Amino acid sequence: MKKTVLAIDDEKDLIDLVRYNLEKEGYRVLGAFDGETGLAMALRERPDVVLVDLMLPGLDGLEVCRRLRADSRTASIPLIMLTAKSGETDRVVGLELGADDYITKPFSVRELAARVRALLRRAAGHREPASLLQRGELAIDRDKCEVSCGGKRIELTATEFRLLCFLASHPGRVFSRGELIDHVLGRDVEVIDRTVDVHIMAVRKKLGKRSDLLETVRGFGYRFQAEEDPQ
Repeated sequence: MKKTVLAIDDEKDLIDLVRYNLEKEGYRVLGAFDGETGLAMALRERPDVVLVDLMLPGLDGLEVCRRLRADSRTASIPLIMLTAKSGETDRVVGLELGADDYITKPFSVRELAARVRALLRRAAGHREPASLLQRGELAIDRDKCEVSCGGKRIELTATEFRLLCFLASHPGRVFSRGELIDHVLGRDVEVIDRTVDVHIMAVRKKLGKRSDLLETVRGFGYRFQAEEDPQ
């Protein structure tokens, strides 16, 4: 079955270019020219990847991203932000809102296709045979891409899910930022200095009172708590 890509951008020529090239790669491509239409289409079609421009009229790309991540029906869909802005601040904001990748205009369609393939490959590669990973009150269902803590469902983005799942699979082991990029993000994705830190902070925030499960080892990196604290 063809994978579906939803492109949300107010430039018709860009969507036509994306559609033409990604359809040649075997994808089904949908287009929306504003944020409201794009959100409705994402909820209706449940695409495999969403591309969203930062500078949209009306409902801008950051708000689109925020709403996609806030809705359980679209929270785990891989998302790439498109923008003419190249500053680190804009990239960090996009990552903090749950974007999995970030590409600046003008970009080559070959690069975009490579980013889409990378996200889909990593998403598929993390569905391991052993479905349920239990760490104290934290439960991770790899098959369903679902996480709960203390019986409460936690909505994570695709990248956040992979990061938490990877660390929880190796409790007590310290991973550097470089190792987490290699194992979770992949070197075929544009990575800035704060990428891993931003995703870790986002996961901690969603874990709430159990944010301590993800520990910072100063000067080295991050690890998942080796043992549950006594209750």
